[in-house]
Amino acid sequence: MLLAGSHALVTGASGGIGGAIALRLAAAGARVSLAGRREAALLALAGRLGDKHAASQAFDVTDEEAVDEAIASIRATAGPIDILVNNAGTSRSAPFARADAALWSEMLAVNLTGSYLVTRAVAGEMLARRAGRIVNIASTAGLAGFAYVSAYVAAKHGLIGLTRALAVEFARQGVTVNAVCPGYTETPMLERAVANITAKTGRSESEARATLAASNPGGRIVTPEEVADAVLWLVSPGASAVTGQAIVVGG
Repeated sequence: MLLAGSHALVTGASGGIGGAIALRLAAAGARVSLAGRREAALLALAGRLGDKHAASQAFDVTDEEAVDEAIASIRATAGPIDILVNNAGTSRSAPFARADAALWSEMLAVNLTGSYLVTRAVAGEMLARRAGRIVNIASTAGLAGFAYVSAYVAAKHGLIGLTRALAVEFARQGVTVNAVCPGYTETPMLERAVANITAKTGRSESEARATLAASNPGGRIVTPEEVADAVLWLVSPGASAVTGQAIVVGG
């Protein structure tokens, strides 16, 4: 029970990776609060957490007022937050010439600004207590370029930059800040990518999945649980000297 007595908040918990992270942290002894936009999915996950469920809040991480209100409500219900996992994110593809300002703004808002807003709402208390763990779920797209997702790539590069800057700023106050960078992972986002490939190229679903799997060095799709295991390590006592890192989970 590595995390017994800890209170963790996971954003984007209504998705595949977020749900796996919440379950892993709960299995390690943490009480887990859930955040996401799909309330029904949060309630279903809360049922799976059982007595390790601390609180749930459905809100949009890009809405500054909603973030501040939700974090205040979670604190009032479940107490101080010891662990923050910024997992909320989304991806849309388009050739750069057709990537309009609305797509650009959406990708930066959800994948970068949302993590900034939630971290800002949570970190002050961690710094005051001189203890805390923050993990940002980035992507291999935060470390390399990928065609047709320029806005997403820019946002994830920005998230890793934010991770490294805060790691240096917070290091002397006992708060670590790291990023986990999944490769192609078995999630609804992957299914949308597969559907997009089949629609635009005429390839079969299995061919599209094989193309994406080949982008991971191991030639296979990563599981959400493998991403969750990396998060568990980073928030555990054994990783107290690890900060400012971008850990790739991509095979």
